[in-house]
Amino acid sequence: MAAKRTPSAAAPSEAVKPPRRRDRRRTQTELQLALNRLQRASRKVSIAAVAKEAGVTPALIHNTYPDFAEHIRALLNKSTRAQRDDKHQKLQLQRATTTRLYEVIADQNKQIVDLASVNEALRVEIRILKGIVEGKVLTAPFGRKTE
Repeated sequence: MAAKRTPSAAAPSEAVKPPRRRDRRRTQTELQLALNRLQRASRKVSIAAVAKEAGVTPALIHNTYPDFAEHIRALLNKSTRAQRDDKHQKLQLQRATTTRLYEVIADQNKQIVDLASVNEALRVEIRILKGIVEGKVLTAPFGRKTE
């Protein structure tokens, strides 16, 4: 069974690097330089690619440097404002289509009601005419005022 290695048991040839000191300006500069390198090399530009080139995580860019992340999105034509405007435009188009379809449905419902009324009147007339032909109903001025 292999024994666990502890930092104190590390081989003397392995140099343990101390954590890097935090410096927002330096990180911002490194991110900008990484972006420039990617653009000059004509490589794919994305937040993940810039983070990898700069040696940081994409989450750092998203969480700590949102303006820089927005700058990258703008380069890709995926800025949040453009996405929001595009969604809003699609929503307006869908609302107009929905309104038009509701108008068509209302018009068709009115036509159905009108046709049902005419249909019922024709059924009554057919029954009366069948009765006259069979001799079961006498002809009379049904529903008409006589003077």
